[in-house]
Amino acid sequence: MAQAGAPPETPGIRPGRLKVFLGAAPGVGKTYRMLDEGWRRALRGTDVVVAYAECHHRPHTEEMLEGLETLPRLRHDHRGLEFTGLDVAAVLARRPAVALIDELAHTNVPGTGNAKRWQDVEELLAAGIDVLTTVNIQHLESLSDVVEKITGVPQRETVPDDVVRRAHQIELVDMAPEALRRRMAHGNIYAPEKIDAALSHYFRVGNLTALRELALLWLAERVDETLQRYRAEHGIGGVWETRERVVVALTGGPEGDTLVRRAARIAARSSGGDLLAVHVTRSDGLAGASPAALAGQRRLVESLGGTYHTVVGDQVPAALLEFARAENATQLVVGVSRRGWPARVLAARGVGDSVVEMSGDIDVHIVTHERAGRGRGLSVPGSGLSRVRRICGPAAGLLLPLLLTATLRADAVAEAVALNLTSEALLFLVAVVGVACIGGVASALLASLTASLLLNYYFIPPTGRFTIHGANNILALVVFALLAVTVAAVVDRSLRLSRRAASATAAAETLTSLAGGILRGEQDVPDLLERTRRTFGMESAELRPRGRDREPPTDMARAGSGRVPTEEIRTPIGEDAELVLRGRALPSSDRRVLAAFAAHLTAAVERARLARAAAEIEPVRAADRMRTALLAAVSHDLRTPLASGWAAVSSLRSREVDFSPEDREELLATADESMAKLNRLVDNLLDMSRLQAGALTLSLRPTALVEVLPLALDSLPEAPECEVAAPDLERAPDVLADPPLLERVLANLVANAARHSPPGRPVTVAASVLASRVELRVVDRGPGLRPADRERAFEPFQRLGDTDNTTGLGLGLALSRGLTEAMGGTLTPEDTPGGGLTMVVSLPAAPAHA
Repeated sequence: MAQAGAPPETPGIRPGRLKVFLGAAPGVGKTYRMLDEGWRRALRGTDVVVAYAECHHRPHTEEMLEGLETLPRLRHDHRGLEFTGLDVAAVLARRPAVALIDELAHTNVPGTGNAKRWQDVEELLAAGIDVLTTVNIQHLESLSDVVEKITGVPQRETVPDDVVRRAHQIELVDMAPEALRRRMAHGNIYAPEKIDAALSHYFRVGNLTALRELALLWLAERVDETLQRYRAEHGIGGVWETRERVVVALTGGPEGDTLVRRAARIAARSSGGDLLAVHVTRSDGLAGASPAALAGQRRLVESLGGTYHTVVGDQVPAALLEFARAENATQLVVGVSRRGWPARVLAARGVGDSVVEMSGDIDVHIVTHERAGRGRGLSVPGSGLSRVRRICGPAAGLLLPLLLTATLRADAVAEAVALNLTSEALLFLVAVVGVACIGGVASALLASLTASLLLNYYFIPPTGRFTIHGANNILALVVFALLAVTVAAVVDRSLRLSRRAASATAAAETLTSLAGGILRGEQDVPDLLERTRRTFGMESAELRPRGRDREPPTDMARAGSGRVPTEEIRTPIGEDAELVLRGRALPSSDRRVLAAFAAHLTAAVERARLARAAAEIEPVRAADRMRTALLAAVSHDLRTPLASGWAAVSSLRSREVDFSPEDREELLATADESMAKLNRLVDNLLDMSRLQAGALTLSLRPTALVEVLPLALDSLPEAPECEVAAPDLERAPDVLADPPLLERVLANLVANAARHSPPGRPVTVAASVLASRVELRVVDRGPGLRPADRERAFEPFQRLGDTDNTTGLGLGLALSRGLTEAMGGTLTPEDTPGGGLTMVVSLPAAPAHA
């Protein structure tokens, strides 16, 4: 599969391979190493040529050129100066196996083909020619600004990183800064008069050291990508400790910042170490961490130069280790469990213990923190309940057991139903479960305690006292209490999970609705803002620039009433804008959904910006196309009648030839015809320019078609074969038009139809009335037009299917449509029954009082 940005490959030809000699600074010996590689391949029998090598008058490098075939350079004059460059055509004609091309980032002279030399190289690679080339680290596009900050020298010639990354091989040509400065001092790099300035500026030890580190780090990253690809292709799952990669596990808890900073210090101990933060979320999406806490920890990770990742998995230890092995991580940082000692004693092993046991060859760091062993900070029982349920729950916990006791102690019930202790305990258990459904675990605990006391006093012998006799009674009371608490906890958890599921379902439905609106075309920023405002029930929603003191620009959108807000919520949109919602406070679950809306708004803002940029560019592009087409047309169509008329007049003025009266008359006729044709072309150009500038003057008045058509036919240089439906024209009402312009329209349409009609098939002109409009049809029996080409036929300087370039500029139909629409009409093409094309001119009928 071809890589993105690569040149198209020639079918049947293996693409050439690129080898890049990468240097940290000028003078490290890239060209010498490239020529040395060329020599070694040539000695092995490979066909090698030097397509372009820049030796900079360095003797040792010039010696390497001797004996290698060198192609002549392309010479080009530019602004009075002669430049030399790579001759791509000569290389393609020679077709060597390997071409040596120096200075990959070089900018070519304007007018010599490709703008950059790397584009020339890609052209040769597509033709199947292997290329050896050189480039310095400062010429890589992603590092040019960094190099400018280090050296103070702007980099005007750059090459995209992807071009170099796609190379089959990259060889680093390295040299210590001190050795490079010695080479400079010995005159092996620059001329003697430039040495002192270079050593005191660009070639300072600090600059060279920084550039060398940039080259090493960039190449190490590229090698790492190759290693990852190799491991994936060969299914290697074990850890190769070629580079320190530290993964830190985040739960969204308060200890996250401590873990991130500790992991960053571990990664910083080894130069080039990577920091990766990962959060494991459950597949059902019901149990999640605080989005605000995770967002803050993500910002911290990114500020420390790390990357943030989210993986899905129900088994947290397995998911963490699977991610770490996939990233070839060497160390894993996890925090000490926040669970208290009862939970650690009663529950299963924590995540840290499981990770240590399953880690294998990955080092695991268990980091303590201030929240260790202090519990997870669970919410207060019942805190998620409504106010009514928080009041009714405890009341039910007291009243329901009392009401049940009164009912069971009633004489009528006691006589009707004889219940034993087990049945009575089960009824109290049902009451406790009901209280749990109303008020949660806390209310259920109160109900359980009340029910236990009532059972003890009224139903367990001896009754009337808080005493218990018999092991069975003790066991029954203990089992009842434990069962009541357990059932209440299960019911409360199921209710909380049900509420989370309902919230997740609502969020999914909201996002589905948003996606459906986008698919239906609701992609404008105002539409998305209004949808956001309605979805979250806010007072208003608007986009404005970042910062409180800046006024929103006129193109920023706003939705809502703009009433006095009770809460203001800000969400970043892109790099320089933010979404501001005013209204109620949003819970964390709604803020997650808001993040999805913000992402869509970011895309919509970017689309709107690109659309505005395209709208600003389109008139310039249209004018450029018009200018190009005009120059192409003028170069031939205006020159032909001008040359004919000029030749006729020059012949008549010549005193060397005595023309006969017939010849003189013929020359005068030629001059007259040429000048008339030139006049028509110039008139069309002027009218077209007036139309585009909106400066065409109109004088609309009632006009009879039967009067305009003969004038239009008479204005044509050659009378076409034309059949006119005179009765239709005579019966047609007057149209509201400008007579001279309508004459021009009809003349152009008839001339165009006559040009495409076969001999002996005249053009037909007919008229009809449709409602308040008059339609004039110009019918030909020519080849017609495909539906896909009909609109193109009305573009200026367009001759679809017309090979005769001596008849005009191709403005006839474009000018006719423009003039017709200026008069309030339309010009549309239709198929002629039996073959051909019909041009329909529809104009408004003149009012009867006019």
